[in-house]
Amino acid sequence: MNHKTIVKLLAAGAMLSGLINTAEASVTNVKITEWMYNSNAGEFIEFTNLGSTAVNFAGWSFDDSSRTPNSKPLSDFGLIGAGESVILTELTATAFRAEWNLSTSIKVIGGNSQNLGRSDEINLYDNTNTLIDRLTYNDQGSGTVKGPRTQYVSGIPGSLAALGANNASLWALSTVGNLDGAYLSLSGDIASPGKTSFAGSAVPVPAAVWLFSSALAALGFVGRRRKA
Repeated sequence: MNHKTIVKLLAAGAMLSGLINTAEASVTNVKITEWMYNSNAGEFIEFTNLGSTAVNFAGWSFDDSSRTPNSKPLSDFGLIGAGESVILTELTATAFRAEWNLSTSIKVIGGNSQNLGRSDEINLYDNTNTLIDRLTYNDQGSGTVKGPRTQYVSGIPGSLAALGANNASLWALSTVGNLDGAYLSLSGDIASPGKTSFAGSAVPVPAAVWLFSSALAALGFVGRRRKA
């Protein structure tokens, strides 16, 4: 293997390492796991830490389709443990807990004025204003933005592939007694705020990264064959 090939392999390896680290950070930590845009029991969004370590929400924020970090601060969530789900709602935290019979162990931030509509976005930013997760949906749309109409029934990921994919067509409506344990609120809405069947799931690294990894491995193999 000549010097130029070695340099290329080293550069590609460094790029691959960065891509994998970035991919893992973006897909295996905190994700949108449930939402309801129109509700008698309080419009809400659920975020879940799918990683294996706690995440400090100090400086984190939410915004809808205006895509403006810090529109709604989420610092009050504090430290979010591995597998833990938290709730952002338009109601007060007390009223939301009463409506859904939630214990105080489930973290709820109330008073969200960035209300969602039938065609909107959910944007989650970290303390550096970096976009962590986004879900663009429109229940009257098409393609990847075509999502369920979450009126009085929450939207949940239809499969592991929906998490972090920003593809609303992969989401489905909750049903009472589903894997998330969805149930009726006092007002008759259906959801499972504060829990998800995907807690603890490992979100796959994007295919592009694996393709790049495979290409790099093949290049290394060819280099070794030439040397032999």
